[in-house]
Amino acid sequence: MTAQVDYLVVLCATTSGASGELLGSDEKELARLIWQQVDVNNKKLGKVNELLIQPEVSELTDEKNEGDVVEEHVEEEENVSGADCVFTAKSLETALNTFHLQLTNEVNSAGAGTSVCLCTDGQLHIRQVIHPEAASKNILVPDCFYSFFDLRKEFKTHFPSDLSTLDVNTMVESLSIPMESPAMLGMLDPSVPLPPEVAVQQVRMMAQIVLSLLSEPLLHTFSNPERVNEKFETGTCSKMEKVSDSTIIRARGLPWQSSDQDIARFFSGLNIAKGGAALCLNAQGRRNGEALVRFVSEEHRDLALQRHKHHMGTRYIEVYKATGEDFLKIAGGTSNKVAIFLSREDQIIVRMRGLPFTATHEQVLAFFSPEDDLKDTCPVSGGRDGILFVRYPDGRPTGDAFVLFACDEHAQCALRKHKEILGRRYIELFKSTAAEVQQVLNRYSSAPLIPVAPAPLLSVLPAMSLLPPPILVRDCLRLRGLPYSASIEDILTFLGDFTNDVRPHGVHMVLNQQGRPSGDCFIQMTSAERALSASQQLHKHVMCAQHGPNSRYVEVFPCSAEEMGLVLMGGSLSHTHTHTHNRNRSGTGLSPPPCKSRRLSPPSYSFTPNPPVLTPEAAAALYPPLGQVLLGPRPLLPGHAYYPSTAQLYMNYAAYYPSPPGSPNTVGFFPSPNVLSSPGGLMRMPGLTYNSKDLINAVQGYQTAVEPVSVLNSSLMGQPGNGEPPVVSLPTLMSKHSGHYLDLSQLL
Repeated sequence: MTAQVDYLVVLCATTSGASGELLGSDEKELARLIWQQVDVNNKKLGKVNELLIQPEVSELTDEKNEGDVVEEHVEEEENVSGADCVFTAKSLETALNTFHLQLTNEVNSAGAGTSVCLCTDGQLHIRQVIHPEAASKNILVPDCFYSFFDLRKEFKTHFPSDLSTLDVNTMVESLSIPMESPAMLGMLDPSVPLPPEVAVQQVRMMAQIVLSLLSEPLLHTFSNPERVNEKFETGTCSKMEKVSDSTIIRARGLPWQSSDQDIARFFSGLNIAKGGAALCLNAQGRRNGEALVRFVSEEHRDLALQRHKHHMGTRYIEVYKATGEDFLKIAGGTSNKVAIFLSREDQIIVRMRGLPFTATHEQVLAFFSPEDDLKDTCPVSGGRDGILFVRYPDGRPTGDAFVLFACDEHAQCALRKHKEILGRRYIELFKSTAAEVQQVLNRYSSAPLIPVAPAPLLSVLPAMSLLPPPILVRDCLRLRGLPYSASIEDILTFLGDFTNDVRPHGVHMVLNQQGRPSGDCFIQMTSAERALSASQQLHKHVMCAQHGPNSRYVEVFPCSAEEMGLVLMGGSLSHTHTHTHNRNRSGTGLSPPPCKSRRLSPPSYSFTPNPPVLTPEAAAALYPPLGQVLLGPRPLLPGHAYYPSTAQLYMNYAAYYPSPPGSPNTVGFFPSPNVLSSPGGLMRMPGLTYNSKDLINAVQGYQTAVEPVSVLNSSLMGQPGNGEPPVVSLPTLMSKHSGHYLDLSQLL
């Protein structure tokens, strides 16, 4: 519409809830429509009309009173709000149709023109009240509600101002229009319904503003109205397209069977960009109840945010801001094949899932249009061209396909074939969208849409094979499926007679990302023969934990020290390199390393160095290297007194091995030599319990300082100490010819 209209209808809609800038944000029903006609050419005003809408009878009751079921009509009522004519309607649908009929009659009776358009104070009356409620009740909105003039924007062309703060009272003062008590509009509480007499006064003031804009010296022309999209347009979006962050929202909590049309219906009254509704899929390719929606402008995006926790059926929908990058990840595509498939307008898309890998176009066409059953025939639009099979980059089928149908009737007929048999498999059918087609194709043809956190260690490894050499000495055991409450003692009890074949410090528990047991354990044995014998005799035997109610069978496999080191350093093993038993799993199921600690303790704290108690050769035999498949050894940082300098340490060694490693308490303990040039160091143990036995169990078997060891109490950590002394000294160490040990007998 480029020419000026003949009539403007100043309209005000009120609800039973909030008003002003909060109008429509609480989902309250429309209560009344108030309007006045303005003859643009002759600059004359018509009558002020008020249409009251009675609350509808609850749908929860099946029976209705006879007074509720009446023929829909409109009655002229007594003037109680200052309007010239008052009408009453029984329902919203009746009210909208009555408004349209009265509007047409007024224009026809004037006879001075035919073009008419609504004019409102802002966007809320049309976009946030009338259209959303009509869409939720499946009511067809008359054509007159799809175009309107925003009086604030028309006023702004002559008086630059902020639309968010502009109101009728401000416009009246700027135009110097004499009105009775105009200031009362700005003093109302927006959280309560607008009084009827105030709404009528507001309509009269808006009509005077229109006349002032039409008169000299402004001579304003009402020629470019606001438009409300009657239908959501599907389409494609390129990954190279620039999408503004100020136009994107994320809707969360959608029903899993909802489509892009359902999303457009939820945001009825707001203009969604072409192809701007994209349903999100989870890692399994199923809808996760979220969608990204792109609007035509920031103004419409802000109005959409006001529908936070509005309802779609019985579910409330959360609405949040999102970014253009998020939208392109879901809806953007680069495939020409997909663009051609989606180029057909007004097509309904149905997704097929679970197809046999050998399915052909002819089989899909026959599935929807069987020759022996003409009643259930739903022809595919375009024949073979209306079917798109989803394939991997190497051409292998994924079992998914998308099919086009010419109309919604054919699509609904096709959806009734949900879980019918094609070949030897049942087929799942879902109503789909263009954005879902792009998303599924992107998922199978490129990198995954949901980013996966990289392994903390493998990403920095050099370009070399992580797999161990084919010939290895399998002198270690791998235990899988341990009870999560299993302790070192439980493992030794499970090994039975093979406990004597466990090397000192040879039991290593594997932790998950949260630092908890993952159910896996590695044990270093004295020989490959004993490791093989233990795996053959103990495989799938039941282990009972002392501190847990459950018992589980444990899988036992022989492995090499290199394979053990690979897993403990954050890698994983293929089933072809871990054992000799037959099994069906192709991976280990181990979690990434639990932490990324750079070092155990600051090097600035140290003790007096202790004399070595073992020769370097004996220490190397006691602490064998873990293998050469990971990073090369690095020099030991100062402050570590419990590993020999000749033993090779790898990146984050102490992070992936329990610190210190758990060891069997029935074999004996050997102090590690200290031949480092730097003094020993402190070991920080965050999250330490208050039980001294736990502390001693953690540090036993390791060389400690000559001076008494001190433990900081809770008062030094910023917590009340409850009268305890700030420092508690452990008992004096016992000196022996082989080194210094804690006297455990004084603590127990």
